[in-house]
Amino acid sequence: MDRTERIYKIQNMLRQRRVVTFSAFEEALEVSRATLKRDLEYLRSRIHLPVIYDRDAGGYLLGETGANPEKSHELPGLWFSSTEIHALLTMQHLIEGLDAGGVIAPHIEPLMNRLNQLLSSAKDDAREVRRRVHIIALARRPIKPEHFQLIGAALLQRKRLSFNYVARSNEQVTLRQVSPQGLVYYRENWYLDAWCHLRDGLRSFAMDRIGQPHVLPGEVKELDPEIFRAELNRSYGIFAGDRIEWASLRFSPERSRWVAREQWHPDQRSTTSNDGSYHLEVPYSDHRELIMDILKHGAHCEVLSPETLREAVSKEIRLLGEKYF
Repeated sequence: MDRTERIYKIQNMLRQRRVVTFSAFEEALEVSRATLKRDLEYLRSRIHLPVIYDRDAGGYLLGETGANPEKSHELPGLWFSSTEIHALLTMQHLIEGLDAGGVIAPHIEPLMNRLNQLLSSAKDDAREVRRRVHIIALARRPIKPEHFQLIGAALLQRKRLSFNYVARSNEQVTLRQVSPQGLVYYRENWYLDAWCHLRDGLRSFAMDRIGQPHVLPGEVKELDPEIFRAELNRSYGIFAGDRIEWASLRFSPERSRWVAREQWHPDQRSTTSNDGSYHLEVPYSDHRELIMDILKHGAHCEVLSPETLREAVSKEIRLLGEKYF
């Protein structure tokens, strides 16, 4: 019987009986006196279970939780193994590294502090995770944690929202009333997917451009999660639109070794030619984000069609040439 099973069994015995003698514990657990004493101390100090020894009763029992209810602890029906706790600690570190603005990590910190306590060696393990696992996040835009908390609460409680939205293209400010549908973490930044009552349609709002959010009374417009997600995911990137076109791209044999293993869109179509070049087709409704990804491959990516996309990429290249050469 390992320690996890012993701890769980001790808790059950204390719950099922009014008093449990030391000898009863020894017989049920088949461990030494020293091991049993360590387990009981572990329950008191780490799990905060109020185990006390009653001399008059001749055994151990559960005392009152006292003035601080946060110190009481009910062992969960599902117990974490050491490996699972280590995995959760690693997840915590990943969230801290990827969490722009620290909007999620503070909410899970109490849980992670308890997980650190559940392993006697967890402190060293957590330090080793931070030393060995590195997260490099680029182009993240900070958002206010209080905005994230308010918007997240409205989303889960199915409340309408009102906020000022600053368009990145022209800095124009518009007052929006929306029915939030979902939050998306995309390319190091957070977006709110919502039904916009001003535009009467689905929109994705960059969280860093949202100002003065507050909850509104009234019913939210409910959309089927699968339908609205399919609507927002039907074209390339985060920008949605009514008209869908297909971009046809050809990558050089050299760059194909990377791109052929990437997924640019769930509905993409692709083939590899005899010379090793890679032909990729993706649906898009707004070319801005697609052009950025095309240009990062430089001369290794050629736009075959549509002609409007070829012209947009050519124009961007000409502007770069005029600026730098």
